[in-house]
Amino acid sequence: MSKLYIVPTPIGNLKDITFRAIETLKKVDLILAEDTRTSGKLLNHYEIKTPMISYHMHNEHRVLESVIEKLKSGLKIAIISDAGTPAISDPGFLLVRECVENQIEVDCLPGATALIPALVNSGFPNDKFVFEGFLPVKKGRQTRFKKLADEQRTIIIYESPHKLLKTLKDISLHMGPETFLSVSREISKLFEETLRGTSKELEEHFIKNKPKGEIVIIIQRQK
Repeated sequence: MSKLYIVPTPIGNLKDITFRAIETLKKVDLILAEDTRTSGKLLNHYEIKTPMISYHMHNEHRVLESVIEKLKSGLKIAIISDAGTPAISDPGFLLVRECVENQIEVDCLPGATALIPALVNSGFPNDKFVFEGFLPVKKGRQTRFKKLADEQRTIIIYESPHKLLKTLKDISLHMGPETFLSVSREISKLFEETLRGTSKELEEHFIKNKPKGEIVIIIQRQK
């Protein structure tokens, strides 16, 4: 019976994959991978021999129909991203939606994602929060920040190292330089680090210390 499996992969430490995820990747007929080179290292580490093809943001519209046809033919397919849970700021949403519309069973495994460890580690209220993912780079960016300035829930943002300073400046501009933040980077990796302070203090820190690795920003709005 055909089924699509959403399989989270480690965001850093290879040991963070679950037994069930390994078992699933071994038993499916095909794996859709965001980057076959990156995922190849993970599959080789766990001796997973399942065939793998590319499925990423630049080709998902083009190959979506063929993947659905493979599922309709009875194949069991897993989708993985380079790190974390597919469809969370990574390809996967379109495929899941198409499966639902075609009454193809979808099984999403629990597993690694960067936003929850960063949120819990921040020490900020986490009973209510909003996940923004990656903010617009240009068009709509200022509008989004103006809306977030009125947000009362804790805010979670993903950011790349070369755009971090720009985002910290925007936070100071729209929410105030005394807005308290937690910035986590390289979660679960060797040089994992979480820094807490005002947007102004953290901006000054990262001017002196060039940021590296994937970053999660937590903005405190509740007290």
